[in-house]
Amino acid sequence: MKRLVYILKIPAALILALLLASPAIASVSDLAEAIRALPGKLNAPEVAELAEAIKKLPKEVYAGIIPRADFRDLVKEVGPAVVNVSTERASRARGRSFSPFPSPFDEDFDFFFPFGRPGPGMPPQGRRQSSLGSGFIISEDGYIVTNNHVVEGAEVIRINFDSSRNKDTSFDAEVIGVDKETDLALLKIESPQKLPFIKFGDSDALEVGEWVVAIGNPLGLDHTVTAGILSAKFRNIDTSSLVRFLQTDASINPGNSGGPLLNLRGEVIGINTAIASQAQGIGFAIPSSLAREIIDNLKTDRKVTRGWLGVTIQTVDAATAKALGLPEAKGALIGGVIPNQPAAQAGIEPGDVILKIDDQEIRNPEELQQTIMRRKPGDTVNASVWRDGKAMAFKIKLMQRDLNLADSGAPSTEGDASDSSSLGLQIRPLNEQEASHLRLTPKQGLLVIQADPEKLGSKAGIKRGDVILGIGRKPVGSVDEFNKEANALLQKQGAIILQINRGGNTFIVSIAGK
Repeated sequence: MKRLVYILKIPAALILALLLASPAIASVSDLAEAIRALPGKLNAPEVAELAEAIKKLPKEVYAGIIPRADFRDLVKEVGPAVVNVSTERASRARGRSFSPFPSPFDEDFDFFFPFGRPGPGMPPQGRRQSSLGSGFIISEDGYIVTNNHVVEGAEVIRINFDSSRNKDTSFDAEVIGVDKETDLALLKIESPQKLPFIKFGDSDALEVGEWVVAIGNPLGLDHTVTAGILSAKFRNIDTSSLVRFLQTDASINPGNSGGPLLNLRGEVIGINTAIASQAQGIGFAIPSSLAREIIDNLKTDRKVTRGWLGVTIQTVDAATAKALGLPEAKGALIGGVIPNQPAAQAGIEPGDVILKIDDQEIRNPEELQQTIMRRKPGDTVNASVWRDGKAMAFKIKLMQRDLNLADSGAPSTEGDASDSSSLGLQIRPLNEQEASHLRLTPKQGLLVIQADPEKLGSKAGIKRGDVILGIGRKPVGSVDEFNKEANALLQKQGAIILQINRGGNTFIVSIAGK
């Protein structure tokens, strides 16, 4: 109690001054850090003691001295730099719903179109279609950031300011560059006057639970402000995307696309991009740490170039590590290798595990993806790869990332089959037509006709229509050979890995015995 009286008595004026001068102070930790940063107010020992003592105050006490969140000054400061992006384009034909990058989560995550995504029931082809999105100015000479899906295919792009704040309220915009993989676009307008702008902040420094503010044009409601917290980081909502999103419960809706997600200092820490359509109040934003780098590239070169290995990658789980003899479950498992691409040319094979790129340890597929995408085409990297129970070294010369190499489609599931009883899979060799469709030879794979839901194969994720290419790195050419090898390995080491081709894409499935 004596300590508490001392704290509240001596620095009362100081605490009050800090609260009034620093609207970003929203927690005891913030207040303690602000006191530490004050020059010349108290001597160093007093500041340190006071800061630590404040952190130990009971909740009932500090709840009375920490203000409720107040965003008025923030909105006044940065609001003028948030813009409405309106576009006109020829409407798309009726068909599949749009997503900026194809995703197995397509039914669960919506990318912000203000009046729903184009799809069934949309206007017939040939009519004009208008849409609204959001954006924000990042420099006084008129550079604007938004989402690629806001402006993709647009024939006319107009930037509209809040008419109550700006005399010149509307400008035609030029697309400087786009990056489809991260769904970012950089626009430019020409204004006779200097424009208000917002700076990027550091999304990596943001912690879950901190206040965030969204400003945009949801459902055409101009310059709407909402607030919430950062509810999660590093969300992988799309397996084909390079982005690990920020998650927030700040209310964002169709039309918020491309608008800023701000910290309490008024800095952009995210670009609002997607919502969980089946949830209440869950939205996703591209982190500023990624966006700033891409926007700089677009501003300089009008495009983004990335390194490319030419592989599909997967997580190394406990069963995979056991089957491969890895001491621990880490690294990036190579599920498939695209012919004539960098990894294939260097000798990388399906079933390999990449543990390190140069001096960078690779703990999971995301780290490999992020490490390679930050390298330039033509760079040579040194890869440490786990194969046959030991680490091996490979030099890989990267190429330009190619998005058009993936195939699609699935073979027929008609025909006779044999049952692999330990895995619960009915399998047979591919016929010539099926093999040709997948660019395989008839002797190269075994087609899964049925997967017993109660057996190991189905529980590991193998589905009807999958093609088994091999066990580990060993190809299989006959049903008998496969059954014999699979049963032997399960008995010997308790786990196996299978090379699977699904719809033209190859990956690894790990199966642990009972």
